[in-house]
Amino acid sequence: MAYQALYRVWRPQNFQQVVGQKIVTQTLKNSITTDQISHAYLFAGPRGTGKTSCAKIFAKAINCLDSQDGEPCNHCENCVAINENRLTDIIEIDAASNNGVDEIRDIRDKVKYPPTQAKYKVYIIDEVHMLSTGAFNALLKTLEEPPAHVVFILATTEIQKVPATIISRTQRFNFRRISADDIAEQLIHILTEKNISYDDQAIAVISRAADGGMRDALSILDQVLSFGNDHVSLENALEVTGDADDQSLAHYLSAIFNQNVTEALQTINTLFADGCSANRLIEGIIELLRDLLLQKNDAQLLTQMSYRQLDADLITAAAQIQSAQLYQMIDLTNEIQLQLKNSAHSELFLEVMTVKLANVAKTAAPVSEGAAANQAEVEKLQTQVAELKQQLSKLENHGVAVSPRTTMPKASTPVHKTDVKINRQQVYHVLENATKESLTAVRDVWPDLLSKLTPAKRAMMKVSQPVAASADAIVVAFTYEFTLRTATTDQDLQDALKQELNALMQNEADIILVQKDQWPKIRKEYIATLRQGKTEKPTTQATPPAELAQPTIVAEATKLFGDKIVKVEAN
Repeated sequence: MAYQALYRVWRPQNFQQVVGQKIVTQTLKNSITTDQISHAYLFAGPRGTGKTSCAKIFAKAINCLDSQDGEPCNHCENCVAINENRLTDIIEIDAASNNGVDEIRDIRDKVKYPPTQAKYKVYIIDEVHMLSTGAFNALLKTLEEPPAHVVFILATTEIQKVPATIISRTQRFNFRRISADDIAEQLIHILTEKNISYDDQAIAVISRAADGGMRDALSILDQVLSFGNDHVSLENALEVTGDADDQSLAHYLSAIFNQNVTEALQTINTLFADGCSANRLIEGIIELLRDLLLQKNDAQLLTQMSYRQLDADLITAAAQIQSAQLYQMIDLTNEIQLQLKNSAHSELFLEVMTVKLANVAKTAAPVSEGAAANQAEVEKLQTQVAELKQQLSKLENHGVAVSPRTTMPKASTPVHKTDVKINRQQVYHVLENATKESLTAVRDVWPDLLSKLTPAKRAMMKVSQPVAASADAIVVAFTYEFTLRTATTDQDLQDALKQELNALMQNEADIILVQKDQWPKIRKEYIATLRQGKTEKPTTQATPPAELAQPTIVAEATKLFGDKIVKVEAN
């Protein structure tokens, strides 16, 4: 028998074998066990995530003669016929090559005929977004009210190109990118079944290069096996994927941070000579810069998000680099990556990028001077706080009779405020009109939206999620304050989010950014204003009457410690 590619041999034959789509498969199984079969389904998601496989399994399960818990038995007459592609009641159509009105009219004429052998006649239309406008229009009425014995399953990788009139007539399922861990687990299972040895680092390289697609991962694994005589080695995996190993990338960035441009250029030229892809090289650099940024702000986050281990020498070299410089380096490498798409001289661009990155690293403020200045400022503020605590103690013991001359000393240098200012009026407006349906719709397309961002911006948005939505705006909450601050100042990111979200949702909704820890407090404040019967949300505190004005020391103490702690008693 002729050799078959791994992605064909290991194509799932039941829902349990589908990798990384548990929510979708469980929902489909439940609809089968409860006999709630819809007339039309829409499977949307990135390539290689199991859309067509799930469509075939579903078609097999609803026609299985001995289905158990929504799973096909794969042994009955119908299951065997479907597995061998000889059951005429299961019709697969490639919309990329059959996208005209005549093909859809032919389907419309044939759906009225009952199935010859199976219970349901199933039409699986792959890449449905390729249909012409006329073909979509011809499909509308049939898709809305097909005969009881017909089920349509539409699959697409570009949901934004499917008309809303088609989407509204189907049950939509969003297939998400498969995590690198799930891909690695499946690859190890396959290699174990085939008794093939492998290197753990090679599996990690293949999983990252697959970019969330199981089919891509199996295709890469096929190439590595052919290249390496039935052994999956790190060297062969890097050769096939065009990736650079973590050690070389760490050595490159260490040279950048130390302003050793010559050594960095030699490293980049060596990687090119070894066959590394320019695009994969830049993606690896961006990922390492992102990991350093997260490690510098929250070291635990790297472990929680299952990112790769950072080299100790690289962490040491990056100690003198500030977070703002890492942001600038990520923007620079992302810009170079965009320029590579229109250039045949990738090596030249990367050499220029190397020099620019070294110049960014050169602007680092000396650690000793910065640390000394910060320590002096901290000590001064601690002294001021101690003095204010003493004054507050006197205030509590003697009321307002304390000398008002002592006021909060002014710092010699402005203190940086880290909190991001939130426009509560905008948030209140969203909450006034928010609906559960709008939030569900936004969360359904959120993974698709993130997949369209650049790697750097996608990494930043991984720690965010929509928390409220109305027809004209959504609120997105960030887990970490430093990522919120970066996103707030990144106008390109906000423009990309709005553009992609509007394209997916087909509206003109605005995006409001908040911090996750502040979100419950904001909602509580909004609910409180509603209970008080206010028609307008307060923006500033009312000015007290002149006769109730407080002494300066009381105002300063209240400003520092809050009005819940400070208690003023008259003599």
